[in-house]
Amino acid sequence: MSGTQFSKPLIYMLIGSAIILALSLGVRHAFGLYLVPMSQEFSWGHNVFSLAIAMQNLIWGAAQPFTGALADKYGSKIVVAIGGFLYAVGLLLMAVSSTGLLLNLSAGLILGLALSATSFSVLLSAVGRAAPPEKRSLAMGIASAAGSFGQFIMLPSTLLLLQSVGWSAALVVSAILIAFIVPLAFMLKAPTYQNPNAQASTKPSLSFKQILVIAKNHKPFGFLALGFLVCGFQVVFIGIHLPGYLIDHGFSATTGTVFLALVGLFNVVGTFSAGWLGGKYSKPMLLMWLYGLRGVAIIAFLLLPLSVWTVYAFGIIMGLLWLSTVPLTNGIVANMFGVKYLSMLSGIVFFTHQIGSFFGGWLGGVNHDMTGNYNIIWMFCIALSLLGVLVHFWVNEENVVHD
Repeated sequence: MSGTQFSKPLIYMLIGSAIILALSLGVRHAFGLYLVPMSQEFSWGHNVFSLAIAMQNLIWGAAQPFTGALADKYGSKIVVAIGGFLYAVGLLLMAVSSTGLLLNLSAGLILGLALSATSFSVLLSAVGRAAPPEKRSLAMGIASAAGSFGQFIMLPSTLLLLQSVGWSAALVVSAILIAFIVPLAFMLKAPTYQNPNAQASTKPSLSFKQILVIAKNHKPFGFLALGFLVCGFQVVFIGIHLPGYLIDHGFSATTGTVFLALVGLFNVVGTFSAGWLGGKYSKPMLLMWLYGLRGVAIIAFLLLPLSVWTVYAFGIIMGLLWLSTVPLTNGIVANMFGVKYLSMLSGIVFFTHQIGSFFGGWLGGVNHDMTGNYNIIWMFCIALSLLGVLVHFWVNEENVVHD
């Protein structure tokens, strides 16, 4: 990494962030594999599990601005360590959840809070603060890409556990792995980057309240958040419901697992590439391309004859486009408002992502239980891709605080 001129503390932070993201997002990425076995064991409709995951995403998003504010004020490492502890507790409780109420408490409330402290908004903001501005997008892309590799590793591992020891024991094993987040959090201690050539500022720093007022009145920030809603709806619907969709069409659980593993693997390429390209080209323009290509990929998947090969091709393409939005979106927020309150402001944008995630996860289950298929939600995903393209016409990266 010497060619990227990253400091040694930043390199340690990148390694720690990557492993934490790999664990946190890898376990979460595999939740879709639990839908069918848990629903069958307890005679639930798909909507019971879907609602719990939808609640998880909504709570994750609602808590994110507050978790981010705490990380901005007290530091990322303590927030991430607490989140790792909650994550392990939530998985252990999920392992004994035999009712919808318990599932909403464990998979919904506790894991939603845990994810708000152990995922992109807190970790990438920590990396963004420590990186020099010209390398910020790349650093975020590296952390995102390395973290995405965990999604590739965890999916086949989770399927193997499900097939060999059952869903409950698989969750216990996942809880043990997640517990490693607690000590890893103490690698997140790189200081905020200080430009050695910058003049000392005589302006007083903006308060939380002042920066929130500026963000509220900045229309491009609102359009950026609306675009992230599209991302949340699409990735959670596909991540949770595509394995069940494939089972409905006669494929084995293995096919859905390989699909999600391919998404995780090619997400590594996509997020790194997005971070690298974001340092060279307009981030809003790149986001327009990403959302447009998602729509085209979904249309092609639905129109082509369904086979193992079209499923895997869809997984590769969606992997390249999956979380490539994250380093670009967080990079735009950093450019708009600076890095002092980046965790909180990224958390606000992420909340809209999670509103989309709630409806993508929940409505997918409702649509399936009412009609026996996912046709309406697929059409909605396509329409949302068009919205994602349009809203980024009004997004720019101009700094509006000059703080």
